[in-house]
Amino acid sequence: MASSISRTHKDKRETLSSSSGPLAEELQCSICLDPFTDPVSTPCGHNFCKSCLNQCWGNSQTYNCPLCKETFRRRPDLKINTALREVVLLFKEQSCQSKSEVLCDICDGIKMKAQKICLVCQNSYCQTHLEPHQRVPNLKKHKLIDPVENLVDYICQKHDKPLELFCRDDQTCVCLLCAVTDHRNHNTVALEEESRKRRPRLMKIQSDVVQMIQDRMKRIQDLKRSAKLKKETSEKEKAESIELFTDLIRSIERCQSEQLEMMEQKQKAAEKQTEEFIKELEQEITELKRRDTELEQLSHTEDHLHLLQIYPSLSRPAHTSHWTEISNDTRESETNLRKALTQLQETLDEKLNKSVLKRMQQHAVDVTLDHDTSHPKLILSDDGKQVKYRGIMLELLDNPKRFDYCCCVLAKEGFSSGRFYFEVQVKGKTEWDLGVARESINRKGMITLSPENGYWTVVLRDGNHYQAYESSPISLSLRVKPQVVGVFVDYEEGLVSFYDVKSSSHIYSFTGQSFTDKLFPFFCPCNNEKGKNAAPLIISRVRYNECRNLA
Repeated sequence: MASSISRTHKDKRETLSSSSGPLAEELQCSICLDPFTDPVSTPCGHNFCKSCLNQCWGNSQTYNCPLCKETFRRRPDLKINTALREVVLLFKEQSCQSKSEVLCDICDGIKMKAQKICLVCQNSYCQTHLEPHQRVPNLKKHKLIDPVENLVDYICQKHDKPLELFCRDDQTCVCLLCAVTDHRNHNTVALEEESRKRRPRLMKIQSDVVQMIQDRMKRIQDLKRSAKLKKETSEKEKAESIELFTDLIRSIERCQSEQLEMMEQKQKAAEKQTEEFIKELEQEITELKRRDTELEQLSHTEDHLHLLQIYPSLSRPAHTSHWTEISNDTRESETNLRKALTQLQETLDEKLNKSVLKRMQQHAVDVTLDHDTSHPKLILSDDGKQVKYRGIMLELLDNPKRFDYCCCVLAKEGFSSGRFYFEVQVKGKTEWDLGVARESINRKGMITLSPENGYWTVVLRDGNHYQAYESSPISLSLRVKPQVVGVFVDYEEGLVSFYDVKSSSHIYSFTGQSFTDKLFPFFCPCNNEKGKNAAPLIISRVRYNECRNLA
């Protein structure tokens, strides 16, 4: 049964594809493999017949897309895609017209294909039987049209006469008798005249529909291409992550081995030292016992001369070892071990940061400043790679793209998908703003830097006060003053990250954002502060960080 259904689907697909081309495949339901009937769209972007999708889901408690298998937490509210339905109806009409074939009503036996239909005689004629209508004077006056299957639509049902006129008052086709009876005082014109008048509008509608089809087909291709690119990028990142963590594990194992070996050596040295101390102590005990015996003997002697002669040597304190040496050495070993572990952690963090930055630098793009957006008090270099504050208003043409109050400038390049990365030299500056902005931002008058207003930025104020401009500014604590700042954006993930390139350290990240417009790199060199902040912002050529082998 299943194989029979599969063959039926395959036959329908091949028949539709061969008869109507690739457009037919785009307009067919992947469940019934027929052109859409009341098409509806799922949240994942795929289209199905409404009845097919309802039947597929039935009374199920889980709702999956039959094509990509994405699961929806609750049953989507299905609404008919009216634009797609109109495209399908137009396609069906064109398909039916291309397939229709009217046969001659006069032929006996094998009927030939009709060439014309006479609206007066209400018959279809092949080329042979059409000859009298082309020769006989009375027949030559009859109205002939191209063959159609639905001849009844061309005949007045009230008077059984050809529909030759159009009533503009009632917006309907009428015959000659209708024009002198029911529509006597109405504005009626020949069908050909009204058709000529409406044809440009119909052609415009058809052109719009064709454009809609092309736009949707292009969108499908873009989505497929984007999905393929995402998959390739994901696989590449997965491989890089595996390699990174494998190297980190090897590094940890090596450091662990070195620490264990060092601890073992320390332990052996401590054990040897302990043995030496025990040996010394045993010798000291033997010596003390000997002295004790001598003292015991002298305490009973009557030889006072001998007692006074050896008294100085016996009264001196016996030599003893320093009992704290072993414990002090143990504490030193523990301190050294903790210090080594701290250094190991710092080394691993540094390697990880370098690896992350290196991966982001692989998405580097060439960025150039856009003169059409630059505030009149800014000076841009000829190559469009540097911007600084001048203070004197330049005479520039105003346009909707130009900032007219805040001294800002955007890049020429905008991005509406994927990932991109660029670096900016901020060396020698005491104030600056950097980040990205959406295309639809307000560029006139006072602006407020925040994600709600379309800006994702990090700024420097007063030489050492760094902030991330969220809804409310967030102060940042940086170990070193960045000389070059890297900006990384992942459009689909809603991520904007800032890095200190030299130290490979993370500065700040905006996460969980939702991007819809194009994003443009954003720069503000700020006022020169009487020469203290005169240095320019410079778009740097990205140089990949030197990441040594972690193994």
